Amino acid sequence: MKIFDEILQAEKRIKKFIIKTPLLKSDPLSELSGCNVFLKLESEQITGSFKARGAFNKLLSIPKGKNVITASTGNHGLAVGYSAKKLGLNCRVVIPKNISDFKIKKLKEFGIDIEFFGEDCVDAEYFAKRKAEEEGLTYISPYNDIKVIAGQGTIGMELKEQIKNIDSVLVPVGGGGMISGISVFLKSINAKIRIFGCLPENSPVMRESIKKDRIVNMKTEETLSDATAGGIEEGSITFEICKKYVDDFFLVSEEEIENAIFTIFENHNKIIEGAGALPVATLLRFKDRFKDQNVILILSGSNIDWEFFKKRRASA
Repeated sequence: MKIFDEILQAEKRIKKFIIKTPLLKSDPLSELSGCNVFLKLESEQITGSFKARGAFNKLLSIPKGKNVITASTGNHGLAVGYSAKKLGLNCRVVIPKNISDFKIKKLKEFGIDIEFFGEDCVDAEYFAKRKAEEEGLTYISPYNDIKVIAGQGTIGMELKEQIKNIDSVLVPVGGGGMISGISVFLKSINAKIRIFGCLPENSPVMRESIKKDRIVNMKTEETLSDATAGGIEEGSITFEICKKYVDDFFLVSEEEIENAIFTIFENHNKIIEGAGALPVATLLRFKDRFKDQNVILILSGSNIDWEFFKKRRASA
């Protein structure tokens, strides 16, 4: 089945479990950038990120009663753990040792069974897949799964209903699940819509992979955009989708990400995490690319340790 059709089915499957998130016109960002800016507030989704969409779609597609395991740097684990509880399934989340204390706290607050393994999300993913085979569990990929991608693609369906004309959509990119789903859906209904991936300079794995025409294994640095940090699983279907459907990729600095987080807070009184700030930082840095356009920024999540972040900024 084509991904577009999977997205249509996903919308019907998950709509009673998730929030149809608002699309907010940002007059301040529109004035700063010279274009018409709209914020898609996935930061207000269940569990604080877009990940609930893919998690519910995948779990509702597996055999009833099948327990699950996944790997995550936080948001995906929260979403799968929450979805599993709602559906009466047991769930274990494997997390790398570099995950933030804040997200560990959030996982524990949800009562999710966690296990530490590896220094990177890819290490955790391979370990979780091995455990799934050994213990007869269903492994839930953060991005390398058509059901997960289709769930994230329902964001595109909502955008189609919320705004008539779209010129460009700026999307955070880690493993590529969200941008894959959004780009397939929107370009299938209007090939003129341009989709752009936004990444931190400290972890540009998908961009480098597309440039080299293969998934690269590269050293990455710590980033405020921890939800998009780390490598991509070898053979991930998101790589080919991004090659085909994503028009370009942009990199932004840590300072730009930090400033973007505060820009949204100061102008809209909304808290977003580092990954959610990537499209904002991209727009402000490359605003000449989007002049006079209708531009959608996907604010992907809100799971940030705000008090720690404010102290970091104050001491900078």
